Amino acid sequence: MKKEKIILTGDRPTGKLHIGHFVGSLKRRVELQNSGEFDKIFIMIADAQALTDNVDNPEKVRQNIIEVALDYLACGIDPTKSTIFIQSQIAELCELSFYYMNLVTVSRLQRNPTVKTEIQMRNFESSIPVGFFTYPISQAADITAFKATTVPVGEDQKPMLEQTNEIVRRFNHIYGDTLVEPEILLPDNAACLRLPGTDGKAKMSKSLGNCIYLSETADELQKKIKSMYTDPDHIRVQDPGKIEGNTVFTYLDAFCNDEHFGRYLNEYANLDELKAHYQRGGLGDMKVKKFLGAIMEEQLGPIRERRKEFEKDIPAIYEMLKKGCDDARAVAADTLADVRRAMKINYFEDTNFIAEQAKRFHD
Repeated sequence: MKKEKIILTGDRPTGKLHIGHFVGSLKRRVELQNSGEFDKIFIMIADAQALTDNVDNPEKVRQNIIEVALDYLACGIDPTKSTIFIQSQIAELCELSFYYMNLVTVSRLQRNPTVKTEIQMRNFESSIPVGFFTYPISQAADITAFKATTVPVGEDQKPMLEQTNEIVRRFNHIYGDTLVEPEILLPDNAACLRLPGTDGKAKMSKSLGNCIYLSETADELQKKIKSMYTDPDHIRVQDPGKIEGNTVFTYLDAFCNDEHFGRYLNEYANLDELKAHYQRGGLGDMKVKKFLGAIMEEQLGPIRERRKEFEKDIPAIYEMLKKGCDDARAVAADTLADVRRAMKINYFEDTNFIAEQAKRFHD
């Protein structure tokens, strides 16, 4: 029997999605969804995970569920091809996490590079919420609940997938072959691995105010691109410029193709020619930014318009999410039943065991 190919992916609902999400995962998800290569695709809005470091602001998480769902639909996620669901509505995930906790040591969690980085970034120090600390275990539950064979993530999430596979292997070693070991699927464009913020800082985040959101108006988009960080030493047009660490060129690496030059900047054949001119001097930042602005509007304009259409019927979006939750819960319940059976805690379903116990006490 052919093994099903299943994807599990998702996002934390802590704000509207931005172009870092788009190039890092959303664009690829749509391509994978439409490729016909996968039997099932599950896309999770990870609200329970978002609450691990927003526990005192549940309204923020609650409000952003619909924002993320709208961004998904506007980017081309099709609920007839992909199951979009909300993490907290699948109670089976909590039970799986509880069982997996016995398979991981505290010291192993402390060594997880992604966890260490996130703890430092949030200044938790010794005040780490247990829910946040055990996120790799929760993620393993999310992935295995849907028997995912493929998890598309960025390079920074590799340690999380490695830990998931450790849990899968340990569970299967103890209890028998039950869980599926997933494979990681990394972005194929190196510039998409970690798109910097508009200010040149390594991470694009809402708190730093350096995001370009998928739902930006055309004016907001162009304003942000015009203020984007470039080469601080490229003061005059004739000055040679650096492209390394230059956010405008990093974005061009992520979004530009040769066809864009024919449409918006036909004096160059490709990005290599544009870079060479900038590096030798004689090319101003505003000209490059105007070119990037045209490319970004071409990409985000249709997404913005589709989002406006979906916004006209919000109750229908919630109905779609409810159906997705119902479908996801059924799949997770099947996996949980397999896990309980493997762990021999399906007491009332195992009629042979009950008969054996009765015999033991009567012999």
